[in-house]
Amino acid sequence: MIEKETNKVIVALDYANIKNAKDFVSKLNPKYCHVKIGKELFIATGPAFIEYLHTKQFKVFLDLKFYDIPTTVRKACEVASQLGIWMLNVHASGGGAMLEAALEGVNKVKEKPLLIAVTVLTSMNQETLNEIGVSRHLEDQELHLAKLTEKSGLNGIVCSAKDLSFLKTHFHNSFLFITPGIRMANDLPNDQIRTMTPIDAIKAGSNYLVIGRSITQSKNPTETLEKIYLEIN
Repeated sequence: MIEKETNKVIVALDYANIKNAKDFVSKLNPKYCHVKIGKELFIATGPAFIEYLHTKQFKVFLDLKFYDIPTTVRKACEVASQLGIWMLNVHASGGGAMLEAALEGVNKVKEKPLLIAVTVLTSMNQETLNEIGVSRHLEDQELHLAKLTEKSGLNGIVCSAKDLSFLKTHFHNSFLFITPGIRMANDLPNDQIRTMTPIDAIKAGSNYLVIGRSITQSKNPTETLEKIYLEIN
């Protein structure tokens, strides 16, 4: 069952070692956020850091974006789900058979995490899609992959908040939209091309906001996180 909650911020822990990650996490309150572990931190720390985060009462989004043959993805999702994570993702570009295999892997675990799929990376634009041989317009490609994700039985997608206005109308209210590329009004976009502020993303229909540098590089992460929490609620 999909949870209803006011905690809509997922802080991206983009660190390369466990010491820096622990130091930063100590400044966060699990009442105000969940946390995301990506490839860099997971490679550096493995499952041990996930266990540590659980002792601090954080829900963990394991952001490894699996993309491989169906059997490999099914096995990887099953093993990942056994870590007690709250959310897991794969690439929708892997196709229907791979998405269904991912769901099979997750469903083998009693306490199964939410399973979502990445549609078009927020660092990509139309030129990038054309470069890799995708002839569809960016919005059409995103909608196509989102519909494939829903058809395959997954809980939702990762997409740009800027695309929610046209995506949301095509899906049931229980389908989740997780949006990275969230920046405060005065922040630089860095390597994200399609960005949006937290409050605008929530108004557009985002269920969860993935926020990295705006919090991790803040002079006062605790204050910044609480400010965002209060603003969007």
